[in-house]
Amino acid sequence: MSNKEFKKSQVFTISAAHMLHDTYSAFLAPLLPLLIEKLGMSLSISALLEIARRIPTLLNPFFGLLAEKTGVKYFVILTPAITAISMSLIGLAQSYTVLFILLFVSGISSALFHVPSPVIIKEASGDKIGMGMSWFMVGGESARTIGPLLVTAAVTLWGLEGIYKLMPLGLIASFILYLKLKDIDLHRPIRKAKEKGDTRKLLKKYTPFFTVLASYLFFQAGMKSAVTLYLPVYLTSQGESLWYAGISLSILQFFGVLGAFFAGNISDRIGRKNTLLISSIASTLCMGLFIYFGSIYILAFLGLFLLSSGPVIMASVQDTHTHMPTFMNSMYMLISFSISSMVIFGVGLLGDNLGLQTTYIICNVLAIGSIPFAFLLTKQIK
Repeated sequence: MSNKEFKKSQVFTISAAHMLHDTYSAFLAPLLPLLIEKLGMSLSISALLEIARRIPTLLNPFFGLLAEKTGVKYFVILTPAITAISMSLIGLAQSYTVLFILLFVSGISSALFHVPSPVIIKEASGDKIGMGMSWFMVGGESARTIGPLLVTAAVTLWGLEGIYKLMPLGLIASFILYLKLKDIDLHRPIRKAKEKGDTRKLLKKYTPFFTVLASYLFFQAGMKSAVTLYLPVYLTSQGESLWYAGISLSILQFFGVLGAFFAGNISDRIGRKNTLLISSIASTLCMGLFIYFGSIYILAFLGLFLLSSGPVIMASVQDTHTHMPTFMNSMYMLISFSISSMVIFGVGLLGDNLGLQTTYIICNVLAIGSIPFAFLLTKQIK
């Protein structure tokens, strides 16, 4: 089979696994207003909950090297069940400590899933890496559309403490994934991607690339965390219902699915740089319009552009064509999640002291800084 062939079955299977896993990961944001009320948390303290899920990403390089040395099939199969169990129990948590631990466990599970899977997608995509990454990101963004609606419906039916009843869906998902993937050799693409290399030499060579990437992600992170994690809190604080907040978040994420799907394909045609520039400029403008008008329709356009950069950046990382693509992807995820964790706490702290309305404006102004770095990013790929 030609290595340039787009292997639909493998791409769609891993993308579906991404969707099933991230559906549970998407529970926190819509539940945050209820958890804040139940446990009496401030916004900055609640930000630490999201950081708890991101702490395991500090081990991403280790997970990347582990994936290159071991089979990854069961990483993909088991992690949806682990994430489902931990995230379905957060409604029963009676203390901040228990809640933190549950989210930390889900973070480990998420890291184990997300580090090797993009490399599998790359190998299965042939010469259509942008398209493959788009399908993969569509799986994740679809989950962030489905997750808020699913957990909000569960709260309506059973209350916050009753969302544990959603747990069996994740267990069934892992069983289905086992049936689907048991005969597919997912270990081969990772081993194929693995070639011995000097990680220190690799990091030195790509330090300029990672520096520009980190700068781009920093200026985008405030706006992204403000409208993904804190959107339900922002809307409920303005008197909207939990259902309205959940639907608004789902609309944002649904159009993010469209953005993620089209952006990868478009970047294969017009280039990564041009696609990132369009995404950065348009998302900054849409954020400003949403702050001013507060329209749910503007949220749709904001999601379309704001969440479209993901597959383009992932494709750019794979465009480096190094001998250690899994390690490169793990470094990207380490940078991405480390920056977003710090920014999320900063957004929560600003929200406590200045209010979310003012915080949204600050994040919008900072997002302008991502535009020049979008231009520079692909210049660093050699």
